[in-house]
Formats: sequence, C-alpha cells, structure tokens
Amino acid sequence: MDFVTVVDQVIVLLRQRGRVTYRTLQRQFQLDDDALRDLTDELLYAHPEVRDDPGRGLVWTGDTAPPVSPASPSSVQALPPAASAPPEAERRQLTVLFCDLVDSTALATQLDPEELREVVRAYQRVCTDVIQRYDGHIAQLLGDGLLVYLGYPQAHDDDAQRAVRAGLGMLAALGDLNPRLHQDKGIQLALRVGIHTGVVVVGAMGGAGRQEQLALGEVPNVCSRIEGLAAPNTIAMSEVTYRLVQGYFDCEALGEQTLRGVAEPLHVYRVLRESGAQGRLDIAQPRGLTPLVGRESEVPLLQERWAQAKSGQGQVVLLTGDAGIGKSRLVQVLKDHVVNEPHTRWECRSAEYAQNTALFPLTDLFQRLLQFQAEDTPDEKFGKLEHALSQYQLPLEESVPLFAPLLALPVPENCYPPLNLSSQRQRQKTLGSLVAILQELAERQPVLFILEDLHWTDPTTLEFINLLIDQTPTASLLVLLTCRPHFQPSA
Repeated sequence: MDFVTVVDQVIVLLRQRGRVTYRTLQRQFQLDDDALRDLTDELLYAHPEVRDDPGRGLVWTGDTAPPVSPASPSSVQALPPAASAPPEAERRQLTVLFCDLVDSTALATQLDPEELREVVRAYQRVCTDVIQRYDGHIAQLLGDGLLVYLGYPQAHDDDAQRAVRAGLGMLAALGDLNPRLHQDKGIQLALRVGIHTGVVVVGAMGGAGRQEQLALGEVPNVCSRIEGLAAPNTIAMSEVTYRLVQGYFDCEALGEQTLRGVAEPLHVYRVLRESGAQGRLDIAQPRGLTPLVGRESEVPLLQERWAQAKSGQGQVVLLTGDAGIGKSRLVQVLKDHVVNEPHTRWECRSAEYAQNTALFPLTDLFQRLLQFQAEDTPDEKFGKLEHALSQYQLPLEESVPLFAPLLALPVPENCYPPLNLSSQRQRQKTLGSLVAILQELAERQPVLFILEDLHWTDPTTLEFINLLIDQTPTASLLVLLTCRPHFQPSA
C-alpha cells in the first residue's frame, strides 16, 4: 500500500471514529516511527480538520461519516437521501488573525533543517492549542505563519475578543516554550500578531487535488499588513477590531498608519493586556448606568438576602433568565448597594470557550486577585501565590502544590515535597481548600461570592459550587449565581 493510499484511509477512519490513537495507526497500517511522523505531518498540514492530541493520537474535528458495514454481493443498499449542498460561498463578518515568527530567515541559517522543522512544529503545536481553545479556525499554515479565522465556520458574538485572547495566549505559550528551546537549541522565538475585522466571502478555493476554505476580500490582506507593524512579541489590531473589544483590554494607540496596498491610512492599536473587565457593565460603569426600572420585587429580595447573610444566615440566590434580560444589571445593583459596607467580594464568570477547562472561573479570578502581570516571571508569580496563601490557616506545604498547577506555575525544586496524591484526591483537596478559604474570609467579614453564566460552567467548578452551598447556611456568605433557563441545577 503506497503512502498516499494510507493517508486517504486514515482520513476515512478518523471521520468514522472521531479519534484514533497512534498505536492503532501503527498496528493497522504497519507503520514504523518515521512513517508515523510523516503521516502525522501530512495530515496536520493538508487537513485542517485533523488535530493532534500530543502523545496520544489524532482527533477529527470536521464533519463525521457514519460507519460503513460491508454488504454481501447479493445485497442492495439503499442510498441515503441527498443532503442539501452547502452554499458555494458565504458572506459574513470575520475577525482574521495572522501571526508569524520574527527573523525566521536568520533562524533557518542558524539551525539544521531537521532542527528547524522540530522548532516550527513545536511553535505551531502550542499556537494551535491556544487557537482551538477559542474555537478559531486555522485556514492556512504558511511556513512559519498561521492564518486564523475567528467567526468561521462557527460564529460567536465575541469573536473579536476571542481573537485578542488567542493572540495573548499564543504569546504566553511561546514564553513558556522558549526556556526549553533555549536549553535544547540555544534559541529564542519571537512572534508578531495582527488582527483585523471586516466583511469577507468564504468559500472553497483550489482544484480537485487540494481545496481550502479561504476568506476573500481586503480583510486578510489588511490583517497581514497590520501584523507587519507589530513589534516582536506584541499584538497590533485595526481600529475596527479595537472598537469591538474596547474596555476588555488595555491598549496603546500607534497612530495613523499607511499600509502598502491600502488606499486610506488606518488607525492601529497595540494590545497591552486584559483590563480585568468581566462584562459590558464593568466597561459602562465609569460612564454611569441608566436607572434600573421594573425590578421592584427582585431588588429588595437581593438586599434582604444580603442582610441575612451578614447576620450569619448564609444565602444562595440563583438568577435565571434569557440573554439580555438584565441578570447582570441586578447583580450590579447589589454590588452598588454593598460597596460602602465592610465585605469581601469574589466575582467570576464562566465563558463559552472554557466549558471544558477545569475551574476556569476560579483560575481567572485568582489571576486577578494575585495581580499577575504579563511581564511577571514564573518565579514572581509563584512568590505572589505563596504570599497570598500564607494569609490563610492552611498548611503551605500542601496548599501551594495544590494551587500552583491551577495557575500553570511550576513548583521550584526542593521548595515543597510532592503530594503523591491520585488525581481524584488532589481535585477533592483543591476544592476543599477553596471552600476553606471562603469560610475563613466569612469569619472575618461578610462575603459576596458571584458566579455569572452558570450555563457555561465546567463540571469541576459546578462540583465546587455544590460543596460551597453545603457550607453556606452557617457562614456569613451570599452565593449569587446567574444562568440562562436551559441550565438545570443539580439537586
């Protein structure tokens, strides 16, 4: 069986099964390690629907095909009804992200071609993991560059935000990769990222041998030009994208820029960091909010529950309603009501793109509470965590190794002994420690714990919420949750 035939059969297998381990591929097609690597390279490069699960196997992310059962020579199989053909092309708004390595030509002269291939694959792998986290679509792998669509094939109302978060995530992932590359190869990689938003037409391009779904229009070209303006390890974006994400990120204006091939100069912005805003109300709050009307029963109820929590009768309130009906506005009313009272507030939010990320709302909260900065080294972040945990009645030799992995922080060697716990036991102790911290805070002063968008919350965070609710009746604690109607809380 020739190599191309193997590739075609693996695609069929992936479409039928959804995922296949490397060991299965080697057994099924009698592949040695080199042939398996070549097969993986071909699939990842030529088929964007294939995703690498490092060390385990390949995952198919495109349309699936039903398993085919062999038919006997005498049998006649009825053909399924023909599905309506997808549109040849579609017009839609898209946020395009383009990134590539800085000084890749110099890198090519510094490394042997095989070493360069390993480095580029490592860079592409860490970037791909981040892009997939935000449901981005890698349209093309262009040597050391990546062309990414946010809003295709699946559109979201926050695609521009996802693009910027993906860019920041790629820069952070490259920062984590660089120490290993420096140790193994003596090199450091740098990345430029450009982002632009606009209307495109997306459709199949190419011949029968190779087709790609590409966005046509000026948006990808403008995005490429903007990427060229970015300094190493920074993100540059157009004013159009900036207006869509304004307030969610701290940005620096780079002024009006003349781009090659673009008739009119464009205002360009550099992304510095996330601002910490949790929602549109946080952004609108400094300008002042319009008075809330029509909630004459809900507002007093929330205030009454807070008064009961302050007296030591813990309360749990679930606000449920359709998107845009005013759940967050009610939460803001309570926050304004208690702002001048002694209390501790933990406020977090689930995200649609993080439904499978364990404890995402709390991890995001801790990064804000600990005031992590992009320029902080891992040792500096670890020091902040250690200092924060020292303020609670938890043994540091246990709590630090429990919390460090949540924040993707390595524990310095010889600082703390390994916990030697099973993953299940470690999760239980982590959740118990989080509850213990909130209980201790509630002994000092009333606590308002807010978790919004419960319908997007990962299972581990839901487990934490259930543990917290069990302890609420005897604590000075108000747990305020919001969700959409389709979410069904567990009993």
